[in-house]
Amino acid sequence: MSVATSLVQDQSARVAPAPAETLYQFNESPLLARQTRQESNARSYPRRIPLALKRAKGIYVEDVEGRRFIDCLAGAGTLALGHNHAVVIEAIRQVLADELPLHTLDLTTPVKDQFVQDLFALLPQGLAGEAKIQFCGPTGTDAVEAALKLVRTATGRSTVLSFQGGYHGMSQGALSLMGSLAPKKPMAALLGSGVQFMPYPYDYRCPFGLGGAQGVKVNLSYLENLLSDPEAGVQLPAAVIVEAVQGEGGVIPADLDWLRGLRRITEKAGVALIVDEIQSGFGRTGKMFAFEHAGIIPDVVVMSKAIGGSLPLAVVVYRDWLDTWLPGAHAGTFRGNQMAMAAGSAVMRYLTEHRVCEHATAMGERLGEHLRILQRDFPQLGDIRGRGLMFGVELVDPSGVPDAQGHPPIFARLAPLVQRECLKRGLILELGGRHGGVVRFLPPLVITCGEIDQVAEIFGRAMAAATASL
Repeated sequence: MSVATSLVQDQSARVAPAPAETLYQFNESPLLARQTRQESNARSYPRRIPLALKRAKGIYVEDVEGRRFIDCLAGAGTLALGHNHAVVIEAIRQVLADELPLHTLDLTTPVKDQFVQDLFALLPQGLAGEAKIQFCGPTGTDAVEAALKLVRTATGRSTVLSFQGGYHGMSQGALSLMGSLAPKKPMAALLGSGVQFMPYPYDYRCPFGLGGAQGVKVNLSYLENLLSDPEAGVQLPAAVIVEAVQGEGGVIPADLDWLRGLRRITEKAGVALIVDEIQSGFGRTGKMFAFEHAGIIPDVVVMSKAIGGSLPLAVVVYRDWLDTWLPGAHAGTFRGNQMAMAAGSAVMRYLTEHRVCEHATAMGERLGEHLRILQRDFPQLGDIRGRGLMFGVELVDPSGVPDAQGHPPIFARLAPLVQRECLKRGLILELGGRHGGVVRFLPPLVITCGEIDQVAEIFGRAMAAATASL
């Protein structure tokens, strides 16, 4: 039986998709009205996706009015197997049926031990053979905070290099690593200090105006010079933190030669390399971890989202030379989430047994082919990029002034129109990147060929409607 066939059969109980021709209208429901009145002004998703959800199965969600949507947001990548997958539900039920402790701080249990063994079995041998793990609070941003403490304690240095366009969380320490300026502006000062930003290998809009192999070469030369030049003005850092594929920054995959060069340079300089796999991990890019595409071994890997099988969980895995911090150096009341560990183990085993990484690669290639066909009719589809099922489309204004590489400017005004037209047709997508001009595709990894085709069809109709309304 093929991977695709087994996945189709495994999801036979899904909610039926909305008809492709359906056009939903969105008036504020009582639930949304109360949310607007009572929730913080910091709420974000409901402003762009005004839905009150009632139930979900597989890649589909249904709102309180009975409307059905294909979910290509999937909890910002959290739902590797989609909503309410059978193996996740069974794992949770088993924990409850066995009366296992639900809250254990960092005391061990058979569930926790199995989770660690399952996770270490997925790691490249060069890391697994000397790996240590720290369970953090339930969010990725807390794991980033732990990683910062870890490398600063081990090296005795405080500076950290991050990258333009990077996203590592919204707590104040993690926020100091973020490339986006908007969330930082209201803060008079961040708690984090000693962060130096470097140019990311954003090929379509190369910060050096070059792109391609030449852009990669110059980028690495710049970084190597920064770490070796005694007049560079930057202290030798404790670590460099990077996303192998920038997610919120616009779904920008790092060039693989660049990642290999980054590992070589940091290793030579004695600087820890932290790879943030919070969104890209667990099959999302067609490998279990995005850094595996480059064949490198990081010193620290930060994980959350899909690791908990849709429940809150975050960990830091690191090489044992860094394990110099003292007992209690990083803690968190909810770092012992047993149901998340059980669900996470179930997802990890499913990913391996059903060869989901291969499936994600095939479905990503299929989606990319559809989008490139649409690009012939829509010059506004400027750059189509991604790995596996972590895909993005940068919208551009063909009539605008080209940049140094000859690419038209980002069409920020078009992106929310496309998102809205997709939602009206039953497709949930999110935006990201500079000026919010990148449409992002993050469907559950179990999406099928037919569903990929439907996503592309809806996106094409939404593009036609959005461009016609300009």
